[in-house]
Amino acid sequence: MVDQGNEQGDLRHGAQARPQQSEGGDHVHQPTPSPRDPVIRLENVSKSFGALQVLDGITLEIARGETTVIIGPSGTGKSVLLKHIVGLLTPDRGAVWVESMRVDQLSESQLVDVRMKIGFLFQMGALFDSMTVEQNLCFPLAEHMKMSAAQRVARCQAVLELVGLTGVEQKMPGDLSGGQRKRVALARAIVLEPQIVLYDEPTTGLDPMRAGVINELIISLSKRLGITSIVVTHDMASANKIADRIVMLYDGHIIADATASNFSDTNNDLVQRFIHGRTDDADLDRIHGAHMANR
Repeated sequence: MVDQGNEQGDLRHGAQARPQQSEGGDHVHQPTPSPRDPVIRLENVSKSFGALQVLDGITLEIARGETTVIIGPSGTGKSVLLKHIVGLLTPDRGAVWVESMRVDQLSESQLVDVRMKIGFLFQMGALFDSMTVEQNLCFPLAEHMKMSAAQRVARCQAVLELVGLTGVEQKMPGDLSGGQRKRVALARAIVLEPQIVLYDEPTTGLDPMRAGVINELIISLSKRLGITSIVVTHDMASANKIADRIVMLYDGHIIADATASNFSDTNNDLVQRFIHGRTDDADLDRIHGAHMANR
């Protein structure tokens, strides 16, 4: 566990990882990265599920403190990529690094240190329905931090204020609106003061106004807490709002990678069709052909 000496914690710096240990229990020296080093690196990462090739030789570096948005059609491996970063999946080939730690070679016990650096906002929030908001937020603190009950409650209140929610601590998730549940899930993702937050479709299922609130929170947390963010989304309005950089995956490959201001100028038909929501002509022909056959 990590010791916390004040009531709310810093909420400005990521939790400091304990020294990594080898399988035999000896500490492994980890060089301190310079601020210019990428905080996350994927090197020639490939992943298949049976005959389905989901990632095919992905190489990607994520800069510290920036917001990188990953877009692409459904089934192109966006969420699979996120799960490799936190060690929920391991690549068939290639390497995954978080700072100086090679994630794909760590044991489950060693992965604890990596996961303490990373908050994960799941697509559906993944709150515990049988727990109050406060209990949901305090759960990871009780598991991983040496804090008194009063310190945990204070930290929970602090992160709820950061996401613009107060007075909901004793409510159940089922009593909250979709936007409120998403904000509680975001508060839980940052309650351990991570250096990195991974967002899996953060605006899915929200109306444009509530989606706008989530977008503003992602921007605010990045600026106020210095968080490195990776956001998976289909929502181009959200991508253009929050991104420093946009990466597009298609058929297991990166087909576009540009700053947010330049991405719309990418000279690639697949990218342009995705940006503008244009349907593939072959898909239209199949739809029209099926309609005519059923007349």
